[in-house]
Amino acid sequence: MRIFRYKAVNTEGKTVSGMLKAADVRGVQEGLVSLGLHPLSIKPVGKGLSRFLNYLFSRKIKRKDIIEFSNNLSVMLRAGIPLLDALQDIASTTENRYFQQNITAMVRAIQMGSTLTDAVAAHRDIFPDIFIRLVSVGEETGRLDQSLKDIAEHLQRLETLASAIKRALIYPVFAILSTFGAMLFWLVYVLPKLSALFKEMKIPLPAITRTIIWLSDVTTRWWYVGLLFIGLIFVLYKVMKRYRRFRLQADRAKLRLPVVKLIVHNKALALFSEQMRILLVAGLSIDRIFELVSEVVENEVLKDAITQTREDVLSGSSIADSLRKHPVFPVMLVRMVHVGEKTGDLENQFSFLSNHFLEILDDITQKIGKMLEPIVIGVVGLFFVLVILGLLVPVYDLVSKIGTG
Repeated sequence: MRIFRYKAVNTEGKTVSGMLKAADVRGVQEGLVSLGLHPLSIKPVGKGLSRFLNYLFSRKIKRKDIIEFSNNLSVMLRAGIPLLDALQDIASTTENRYFQQNITAMVRAIQMGSTLTDAVAAHRDIFPDIFIRLVSVGEETGRLDQSLKDIAEHLQRLETLASAIKRALIYPVFAILSTFGAMLFWLVYVLPKLSALFKEMKIPLPAITRTIIWLSDVTTRWWYVGLLFIGLIFVLYKVMKRYRRFRLQADRAKLRLPVVKLIVHNKALALFSEQMRILLVAGLSIDRIFELVSEVVENEVLKDAITQTREDVLSGSSIADSLRKHPVFPVMLVRMVHVGEKTGDLENQFSFLSNHFLEILDDITQKIGKMLEPIVIGVVGLFFVLVILGLLVPVYDLVSKIGTG
């Protein structure tokens, strides 16, 4: 699919211009006509710009848009509305114009003889791979409405997972920024004035006061060095993340850190369980499922465990026995998988596990403030204790001198 730049006349006789995604010029013409526009000129943009715009526009289509699309299409198909009519109705009510253009392009492809799977596959920059797989399963089995409902449920769980992570990070980020801001305020604004007063009065300063004043001077004069240092650390981290050995060690550290391990571990397990569930629904073989899940999971420790589990399963071991060898999988997960294998109901077991770990994450987001509060109070308290001690001693000397004088 390429992006074309067009000029056209609308129903009011006004000239409008814009960009449209299509396979060829004819597709652009048909798309403009369907939007009530009469094309004047159509020109393709350069390949490099086309790739960039595809990337840029695809980021404007949020997961919530795909969830709404899947759910609405499922409901309309279940109600007996023909596929093309359902897609056209959804396109006409979609607020996101770029998404509307893509749905319109899918309608044209189906009208020309393509299956829904092929039409969706032509827009991989928007629809995730699991969406295409489940649509294919739905068309093959004649249960497209159910497959679309499964897609909406899967994407909604991923959206819930992402929201839980964001909620969990709000308090720590706010606490760190507030603490850092208070420290900078004291070091850059308050302490320099007191330092000037002490020098003017020629008061002998203790070591702790001299250290604090030195830190204040360094912060005031060389603040940009601190920013450069933070930027350097960020760039270095990005570069090191390209090396798998570094990512593995970093992920191991995350699974050991207090509080952080609760978020990272439960997030990884929730994603693992949800991906296993939806891929089982798609009807893929178990070795292919483990292969795909290992590509989706970001934590390298869990990825290694999944890869090794796949090899053990291919060697004839059961899934539960293979998972049991890796401490990253909790006992409860192994037990549930064991029961699922015995009863042939792995899909529902992983569905329960996915919800379970999402509930744990949600509970953590409710309590994380109380977990981190003692640490934040301790850090802020220690800083201000040092500042107060450093200032009280020379102030006491100053008052004594005034009193004596």
